[in-house]
Amino acid sequence: MNFQEKYDSYLNIFNARLESFCRSLECKPEILSESMKYSLQSGGKRIRPVLMLAVAELLGVDAEVVLDYALSLELIHTYSLIHDDLPEMDNDDYRRGKLTNHKVFGAGNAVLAGDALLNTAYSILFDCCKKGREYVDAAGFICDGAGVNGMIAGQSADLYCEANKINDEKWLQYIVKNKTAKLITAAVAAPCVLKGGKYFLEFKQFGEDLGILFQLVDDILDEKGSFDKLGKTIGKDKEENKLTYVSFYGIDESCVIADVIYDRCIKLLDGIEGDTEFLKQIAAFVRHREV
Repeated sequence: MNFQEKYDSYLNIFNARLESFCRSLECKPEILSESMKYSLQSGGKRIRPVLMLAVAELLGVDAEVVLDYALSLELIHTYSLIHDDLPEMDNDDYRRGKLTNHKVFGAGNAVLAGDALLNTAYSILFDCCKKGREYVDAAGFICDGAGVNGMIAGQSADLYCEANKINDEKWLQYIVKNKTAKLITAAVAAPCVLKGGKYFLEFKQFGEDLGILFQLVDDILDEKGSFDKLGKTIGKDKEENKLTYVSFYGIDESCVIADVIYDRCIKLLDGIEGDTEFLKQIAAFVRHREV
């Protein structure tokens, strides 16, 4: 299979689990499940679950073992996008070419939809923990990456730097490593935990670097991209004086840094036994993406 066929094969496995989850999701009042499913089913690259399935296959971990972890990770990621788009945060009207959750259901319902997705993700992870110690450790790694030592801390730092007009390299690195890279790291490290720690350190570093690369390219696209391709408002980072790679380093240097981190991702994968070609192609996709 070529890269797109391989990507789609993982995507199809995950989407089947996601659709099963959405079919079983019933809430009262119905607007809660409607708002949750609206954002869950709005498309997207699903790069985190794809990464998790790819690493699991490389390590010899059955897809069924990681599917609920992948689902939980996507629920957490989706909740973060709903909250990130709120007027009190990034105040975005569009996500993936569609109106954002709060524009359709109102800010209050959007907050609750995000809360519901996060709590449901943890409920799924708790169920996984019944299977053994390594399942507990994998769930804990994901939870830690989503919480006050991870994504939430990064988001808080993002708001803090924006409010206080901070333009500092250490703060920039802290924001990116936590807000973006922690959940991508969780996607590639969780299968290692489930496999008894095999290649854990290597994939943990790969996940962090890939997450940084993802944010770097995102910052570049906010400057050079288009709404038609990205499906979201362009130029908001600059308009709101966000601390980003482009605002700190400039567009040209950001591109150079992206190339350096991409090369680092490839070298890390060269040190891992097995067929890492697809993961290398994902790194290339992240570096050169236009969506």
